[in-house]
Amino acid sequence: MARSEDDKSVQQEARDAIDASKSRRALKRLGAMLDDPKNAALRNGVVKEGQKRGVVFPDELSAVPGKRLLRLARGREQSSRIRANPIAKDESFICNHCAADVPAHGRTARNHCPECLSSLHVDEVPGDRLSQCGGRMEAVGVALKNGEAILLHQCHRCGQTSRNRALLDGNNPDNWKLITKLSTRGHS
Repeated sequence: MARSEDDKSVQQEARDAIDASKSRRALKRLGAMLDDPKNAALRNGVVKEGQKRGVVFPDELSAVPGKRLLRLARGREQSSRIRANPIAKDESFICNHCAADVPAHGRTARNHCPECLSSLHVDEVPGDRLSQCGGRMEAVGVALKNGEAILLHQCHRCGQTSRNRALLDGNNPDNWKLITKLSTRGHS
């Protein structure tokens, strides 16, 4: 009977460790605890709890660091590898909406046509080119942030919205008449 109670206690401790590993500090502290050979039962408990949650672990678990084991058990390993900051992609392109030949900006990544202000839904994170949607992003409004014009785009296919800085300098600046027209039309 005592053995079953010990197992329940370890499983509860494992659930608590997984649920508590939300911050970097907690993940680091709890990961180091799982890396300690004295805590092999807790490490096994984390794996069992992760499997209950539907996580598929790699074959060789002894080589997996405690931090990664916790991220895996929480189902957060993939999301921890997704880049959250923009990737600079300053490339020339031909606009799919108005067929304008758009040169690279030179100072920053241009993601919309300066003539019609249209864009394509190709990014999850700016510059990553990972979106499967590919729909046309139409400029639907303008906002001001710190004195800068920010274009509000909405995808025709999936409805996702994004905010993109208007480029008013450099090679081929954005069409100021269209920007002012959008600003007087308003946005939701």
